[in-house]
Amino acid sequence: KVSRIQHTTKERSMIKAEIILDSIAPSGKRLTTFVLTYPRFIHSEFMTHRAFSRNASSSRAIPVNKQIEMIEKNPVVPIAFTKNQKGMQGGEALVGEEAEQAEFYWLEAMKQAVHQARKLSSMGVHKQYANRILEPWAHITVVCTATDFANFFALRIHPAAQPEIQALASAMYDEYENSNPQKLEVGDWHLPFIVEGDFSENSEMFAKINGMTMDELNLKRSVARCARVSYLNHDGSNVTIQQDLELYDRLVGATPIHASPAEHQAVAASDPDLRSGNFNGWVQYRQTLKDQKITEFKREN
Repeated sequence: KVSRIQHTTKERSMIKAEIILDSIAPSGKRLTTFVLTYPRFIHSEFMTHRAFSRNASSSRAIPVNKQIEMIEKNPVVPIAFTKNQKGMQGGEALVGEEAEQAEFYWLEAMKQAVHQARKLSSMGVHKQYANRILEPWAHITVVCTATDFANFFALRIHPAAQPEIQALASAMYDEYENSNPQKLEVGDWHLPFIVEGDFSENSEMFAKINGMTMDELNLKRSVARCARVSYLNHDGSNVTIQQDLELYDRLVGATPIHASPAEHQAVAASDPDLRSGNFNGWVQYRQTLKDQKITEFKREN
């Protein structure tokens, strides 16, 4: 007989949705940026929704010991272990001792994965490999920006969807329905992760010394923070202006450029029929960047 698990699945698994910026342009089109936390094992399903601009925390960036600490503290456990049957949907949920036993085996597999990941790390194997075997029990943090959410809600707040993505979509819907977007004028910027403290005298002085407007400075800082999926560094420390700008330059100044973090920033427009990238009624910053999309490529020998 398997001993009773001390913590509930609800306490272990995190599915969270927070709107960090919500704006309406004169076009009438709403642009919304979420920060989401959900089980990594549904990330491929979330990625199928092409109306979304996304950046996510990466297994290639998080130190192995940090990833292990996070999953041991708060491992992903399925909302319910359902019975096997034909098709993509599980049958009825296991209950009682069967459910406890399934959860026990799930967490025993995690312990084995942690043990093997530590072995790989101790050998000097890079985290882009050692962390991969931890992913079934890991959460992922994603910044998501879009003007169109209805299709996602219709498909995922539905009994045919996997329970975890149903829960994510429901959390997003509740946030979306209860949010009061700010009204912007033509030419105003939607800049996720830019907060009141970024308009300090120190920031204004830095911009002036470096020949930038505050809009230019905060635009670059927003891009860097969307790439990082946080205001902070991976170790939780505060980020300096210089660190944000250095990250921006590594992304947008690279050849080829890494342009996806520049998809979350946009200028309010008046034309509701304007299409810019995957946004309606807004001019997406990525679309203004030179060489933001490679159209020809030939491998050098």
